[in-house]
This record gives sequence, structure tokens and C-alpha cells, in this order.
Amino acid sequence: MPWWQRLRRQPKAQPQEGQRAMPEPDLASEPGDVPTAEDAEVVVLEITDMLDLHAFAPRDITLVVETYLQEVRAKGYSTVRIIHGKGTGAQRARVRAVLQRTPFVASFTDAPLEAGSWGATVVWLTRE
Repeated sequence: MPWWQRLRRQPKAQPQEGQRAMPEPDLASEPGDVPTAEDAEVVVLEITDMLDLHAFAPRDITLVVETYLQEVRAKGYSTVRIIHGKGTGAQRARVRAVLQRTPFVASFTDAPLEAGSWGATVVWLTRE
């Protein structure tokens, strides 16, 4: 089964007539409490030089990008492409915030037109 099919979430059960829908649990229930890797679902992906973030929930983007960067560096990649989509630019901003604070990121820029344009970011990593 391809990895993107394993990422699809099951549809939410609809409440029966006369029942109320249960609210989704809030992982950050206390002010300042941030969800950790232990709170997240574990999804195993093959590490390549490209990461498409469309399959991930916006709340998971920061953790996914941080983990991905560590893994590609460990595998020895020097250049990777992160596809965040064009949309409103919110995902792009999240990705670039992670890239700016990651010490082993040498530089990054918009992908070339044929590789996603401003809907993707090309990242150059420093050598270990």
C-alpha cells in the first residue's frame, strides 16, 4: 500500500439522532502546553529528497519538517525539496520558520517553476 493511503484518516462517525457529537480532544489543554512527538500518531515514511506536506494536518507541519530535516541529513542528502503548496502562504511560513532556526540549513529558496515555484521550497544542507 502506498504511503499516502496509510495517511488518510478514517471519516468521523456521525452522531445518531438525539445524540450530541463528542468534541475532539485538545492536545494542548493547558496554556503553553504544546503537543509533543509522543502525542502524535506514528507514521513511517520512506525518506527521499522530496517531502510533500499536503498529507499532513497543519498542526503537525512543524514536527514533520523538523524530523524530516534530521533524517535527510543523517542519510547524507545535500539538497531537498519541501512541497507546502501555494494557498494562503501559511504552510510556507511555517516551513520557513523551521528552516531559519535549523543550524544545519545552509540556505533555501523558492523552487524553480517546473518544480513547484513558490508552492515548494528547495533547501541546501551543510555537511556534517
